[in-house]
Amino acid sequence: MLKVEDWAEIRRLHRAESVPIKEIARRLGVARNTVRAALNSDRPPKYEREPRGQVADAYEPQMRALLQEWPRMPAPVIAERIGWPYSLPPLRKRLAVIRPEYVGIDPVDRVVYEPGQVAQCDLWFPETKVRVGAGQQRILPVLVMTLGFSRFMSAVMIPSRQAGDILSGMWSLIHGIGCVTKTLVWDREAAIGGTGKVTAPASAFAGTLATRIQLAPPRDPEFKGLVERNNQYLETSFLPGRQFVSPADFNEQLSDWLVRANERTVRSIQGRPVDLLETDYLAMVPLPPVVPPIGLSHRIRLGRDYYVRVDTVDYSVDPQVIGRFVDVTVSLETVTVFCDGKVVARHERSWAKQQVITDPVHATTAARMREALALDRQRRQTAIRHHSDGHAVALRALPDYDALFGVDFNPPTTKAE
Repeated sequence: MLKVEDWAEIRRLHRAESVPIKEIARRLGVARNTVRAALNSDRPPKYEREPRGQVADAYEPQMRALLQEWPRMPAPVIAERIGWPYSLPPLRKRLAVIRPEYVGIDPVDRVVYEPGQVAQCDLWFPETKVRVGAGQQRILPVLVMTLGFSRFMSAVMIPSRQAGDILSGMWSLIHGIGCVTKTLVWDREAAIGGTGKVTAPASAFAGTLATRIQLAPPRDPEFKGLVERNNQYLETSFLPGRQFVSPADFNEQLSDWLVRANERTVRSIQGRPVDLLETDYLAMVPLPPVVPPIGLSHRIRLGRDYYVRVDTVDYSVDPQVIGRFVDVTVSLETVTVFCDGKVVARHERSWAKQQVITDPVHATTAARMREALALDRQRRQTAIRHHSDGHAVALRALPDYDALFGVDFNPPTTKAE
């Protein structure tokens, strides 16, 4: 086969220097017909080998017949149905080529985001464990939010995937920006819309902010590709080489890094998010004067152990309200307990698991109450009743009355002979 260099030289000699074909053949040591063929060709010579065929060719009609009826049939099942005698990779390769003809292709259009239109939200789970106290380390979720127009990114670590904690994180990020977009895009996160319908807490949150929550189609991460790419960006650019002594330390380091991240030039918008944020901000919906419903809350009757449980952690409450209903309100930082509108307990929230948090004041109050109850019982047991005329009547033991009436509640046991 003629080399590309010889082909180029033949064309140069003949067309640029008018060297005869016979002379060119002599100089390069090739046949004159080869020279003629090179002059008649407008493209460089390329080696092409005729296809030898593949082992899947003979089985393709059977594969197509199965795909015609069951387009998503797995490759191992197809191999079993058609009697495939080889390893699966050649079969999978052929299926990857012909399956789209039966399943169909779902093309995606390029989306242009208008200012203030949309923000995409997602949970990112960094692999690095964070110390949460009590000798524990946990992998905690990080709520990430990306504005569609400016690509401005914000994020915060939260203690759990419960609805109240997610909504608290969202409010923290939205309040930090100062406005909210007209649409908040979420995937099928269980606390937001795991059933395909926005949950009641999420609906109440969106209604208070005068926005709406749009759920992505199932198994379609490209629907919120902006925040998915930012999750990967956090994984590769923020996380490596960092250690965190607490969730607060994580959020502090993340906040410092986000300042620099939002100052970088994003190629898709040919600008910096921090510069485009003002345009996004002016088109957003202003925040309401009231805080939306966020955090965890529940109502419970306080038991004798005077503790309430929040996310596997027990917190002490003033034992003076034992037996009464108390309202537990939980934010990302604190746990507050109310009884009839009065605060009866306030604790810093623990992000550890299976802990018991006791306020020393509550423990002291409980000890004093137990002591007072014991003294009262002792006083009652030693008390002497008095008749109306003033003389004392001692308390008699119950067995004395049994003997008086001839009643024996503990008869002796007899053995049968």
